[in-house]
Amino acid sequence: MNDTELPKGAEPSVVRAVLNQRRAVVLALVLAVGAFWVTVPMGNWEMGCLAAAGVTLGLLNHILTEYAIQKAIASDDPVTRNAYARSSLVRLGLISILAFALAAVFWEQGGVAVLFGLALFHLIALTLTAIPLLREVRNS
Repeated sequence: MNDTELPKGAEPSVVRAVLNQRRAVVLALVLAVGAFWVTVPMGNWEMGCLAAAGVTLGLLNHILTEYAIQKAIASDDPVTRNAYARSSLVRLGLISILAFALAAVFWEQGGVAVLFGLALFHLIALTLTAIPLLREVRNS
């Protein structure tokens, strides 16, 4: 059973989505600690907090994506591409608006770090997701 499969009769839940994404949670913790490790010696702990906030937003998107996939698998009706695209667009739009709002409000303290943390998390998470997929394609 892979991460997105549900046991028979199981309902989708955010807790299950978090447990299925253990590697993403560990990645987020490592990136958040790394943000502080880089910024605190420079005397700019606020920027570390903002980068960690961006990483947290990326993790939130990752977990909500897993939850949406669980809901689609558990539903009796097949999910259309348009419905899934709308769901993704709304989720990414809200997270982007929140990230840009944080960056704008905390601009003087290095608010751009929110966007940097979000982008870095997505880049690494995408890479970690793609590697097993490419191995599977190569082996088949």
